[in-house]
Amino acid sequence: MLFRAATADPADLDRAAAYPADGPIPALSAERIREERASNQFRPEWIWFAEDENGEILARALWWGRADSARPIALDCLQVRSSVVDPVAVASGLLAAGHAALGALPAYNISLPRDWRSSPVLADAVAWRREAARRSGLSSEIERLRYEWTPAAEVPVPAGKLIFREGTDEEFLDAFVRLSAGSLDLHTQNELRSMDAEQLAREDIEFYRDCPGERSWWRLAELPDGTLAGLAIPSATPYHRNVGYLGVVPEQRGQGRIDEILAEITRFHASEGADRITATTDTVNVPMAAAFDRAGYEITEIRLVLESPPK
Repeated sequence: MLFRAATADPADLDRAAAYPADGPIPALSAERIREERASNQFRPEWIWFAEDENGEILARALWWGRADSARPIALDCLQVRSSVVDPVAVASGLLAAGHAALGALPAYNISLPRDWRSSPVLADAVAWRREAARRSGLSSEIERLRYEWTPAAEVPVPAGKLIFREGTDEEFLDAFVRLSAGSLDLHTQNELRSMDAEQLAREDIEFYRDCPGERSWWRLAELPDGTLAGLAIPSATPYHRNVGYLGVVPEQRGQGRIDEILAEITRFHASEGADRITATTDTVNVPMAAAFDRAGYEITEIRLVLESPPK
């Protein structure tokens, strides 16, 4: 078995795009792969194959990053031909080779229908991917709900209880630190096991600065007397607008503040002509999921995220 990255040869990249997407897990179309390749979000060194002794491709892994990323951000696609007897062995070997060459363990995102557990075929396809990811170092798991808002839902009207204003970097740093206390977000909980709240806040700010959204969109949410209630960070991906980050400080939780902050983000994107706004939250974050439901966001898929465990 040979594990290798694609070359810059157009024929090799065509093989990556034309690889047959058998199996129940949705895969990217050949056209989408070529588009991502043209925009530098898939690169030859991020496209990996497992080949047999005859050069036949038995498995394919596609890592994705933004056009300016030094390293890939996530594993977007992992497929093994249905004829392979032991998909776990092939997939784990492919991931291990890719991770070694990339010098990183990007998270693996698996997009699934909401009822995937009720399908034995889908459940089996997820099971071997989970095991392959675990063997290659991605042993931590988070399940997220992916939401979407479209103009078919009403644009929320301001409740008038909070005031939204721009803030300095120092004010946003303080807000991020305060929001992390008691957070139900699993990523935040995991990261706080290996770093303090300020370090995590700085990393979060840097992440959202690097996203396609503008820093000028960010807003602090305050009560009329200037008391901080939370923050709203409308953001974007390379494809569409998204909610980004929002939250309420601990002492203001349980009073409906999250609804008003989410409404502010939704109104902002809608006023800019967005025809789709996406968002994600962990399945265990019940209050946030309920806020999306109340705001007219619809669940479009489950995203299973497999990543390296916190140190």
